[in-house]
Amino acid sequence: MKKYNNGEFRLKDIDNTYTVYGWVNKRRDMGGVIFVDLRDRSGFLQVVFNREYLKSDFLLAESLRNEFCIKVTGKLIKRTPDMINPKIPTGEVELMVQELEILSECDILPFNVYDDKQEVNENIALKYRYLDLRRESLKNNIILRHNIITSIREYLNNLGFLEIETPILCKSTPEGARDYLVPSRVNKGSFYALPQSPQIFKQLLMVSGFEKYYQIARSFRDEDLRSDRQPEFTQIDLEVSFAEEEDIWNITEGMIKKVVKDVKNIDLPDFPRITYEEAMNRFGTDKPDTRFAIELNDLTDILKDTNMNVFRTSIENGGIAKCLIVKNNGNKYSRSDIEHMIDYVKIYGAKGMAWLKFDDDKFNGVIAKNLEDEKLMAMQEKFNITNNDLVLIVVDKPKIVYASLGALRNKIARELNLIDEDLLNFVWITDFPFFEYSDTEKRWKAEHNPFTMVRDINTINDPEHCISRSYDLVVNGYELASGGVRNHKREDLAKIFKALSISDEEAEKRFGFILEAFKYGVPPHAGIAPGIERLTMVLAKTNDIKDVIAFPKTQSASDLMSEAPSEVSEAQLQELGIKIVKESE
Repeated sequence: MKKYNNGEFRLKDIDNTYTVYGWVNKRRDMGGVIFVDLRDRSGFLQVVFNREYLKSDFLLAESLRNEFCIKVTGKLIKRTPDMINPKIPTGEVELMVQELEILSECDILPFNVYDDKQEVNENIALKYRYLDLRRESLKNNIILRHNIITSIREYLNNLGFLEIETPILCKSTPEGARDYLVPSRVNKGSFYALPQSPQIFKQLLMVSGFEKYYQIARSFRDEDLRSDRQPEFTQIDLEVSFAEEEDIWNITEGMIKKVVKDVKNIDLPDFPRITYEEAMNRFGTDKPDTRFAIELNDLTDILKDTNMNVFRTSIENGGIAKCLIVKNNGNKYSRSDIEHMIDYVKIYGAKGMAWLKFDDDKFNGVIAKNLEDEKLMAMQEKFNITNNDLVLIVVDKPKIVYASLGALRNKIARELNLIDEDLLNFVWITDFPFFEYSDTEKRWKAEHNPFTMVRDINTINDPEHCISRSYDLVVNGYELASGGVRNHKREDLAKIFKALSISDEEAEKRFGFILEAFKYGVPPHAGIAPGIERLTMVLAKTNDIKDVIAFPKTQSASDLMSEAPSEVSEAQLQELGIKIVKESE
């Protein structure tokens, strides 16, 4: 086994003989002397093959190519002043090689693994992921992920948490995303589900009396993928008995602060807390990026009695009016740019977007001629609109207004470079609605899950005003964690199931074993589940979740390297009692 890390040699180590291993990262043949940057996980060490000093055949050194895996033995010496490389930690030393052994050669590479700045076709990179992981940035991301998990374990262990594994093969309890199903060979026609989270099991551990549980838990969801979502992911799952919201917030906040201090040496301030309602009103989303100052402003009271029918009618029918004010940047947006923004908000369901520019101490724009002067004056005074400001207005159903202006807010911030990429802005979002109305199903559904406690059980039949004791932790526009105080009272659960139109028979079928457990002295409990990948993404300053997973899937949930998913043999299907039905059948 190798004893030394290539990236850790310093001047204090010179004049000794060492045997080191690694990959040829770069090779420079100077004629009689060959310089090689030898790379291992720890970094780089320059090794020198001198024809007069090398005991092995020099022709062997001349045969070296990039990514050959080699073993060398030699004396570590101080570099001459003109050869010092301040860009790498080992830049003051080099190994004068006496013996060389080629452990394995390397074929022609499908892409350049030692130039981290070179763009690589994603499909090619994922097909050869084991080579892609040799690149410095991805290697560092995987090491960062390890360091984050190490810090988390240290923190939770010191607080008296127990790390307990829960089943991967479990019962399907459809709620939220689609399950990944696993057929049972022994019980033909029956299926396991891969866990979307260990939710039920961690609650059962509280019933069991373990009080403080955590797990670095693998979770699976069969849902459409995006840049911050993969079909399989990892959570820091934790649950605490006899706990309230404040306890979970303090534990989680302390954990995140320790992680960021350990891996980035940054001291975070306390995390602000805002309600779901405030988040939507100010930012148009329950996962706001608070690194820049643009916020949504309410125009409903000003426009509710305007003569402009398109505004007044929408508000009379339950709509709201909100605007974004782009301060002192109106001159950066042409009419064509604004038309593009109008097209952009339409993606989120908006029928259109009105706009105003304020220049030469007056409003300009199409609606400036149609909107009453007193409305314009009220708008200017309320929001302190000044010259070179741009006002962007959407009037529609609340859901559409929030979605469209919330997305446009982020787009504008990126275009104007208003985001400080070095900031880490964590914020707690609290007091989520318990119910969410489904336009497709025409009914109220649980926003989180039916086992979340409500603030007042008497509001359970008033779905529009029923508030849950749930909370999210958000960082830089990403939902990092979601959790809640659990409902441990069977009589309250019965009321919730009834409000959700879940019959006793259906509740027994879906949640029977946990309802049975709730007969036997259930402690109050609460928990949360921060995502490892999203935390690592933010700390690694990448926007793609694939950059922090060793072997990720594509947008179509495929593994190009191992060619999964794949067909299986007819014999395997018969053993499971499964028949594949073609779409045409």
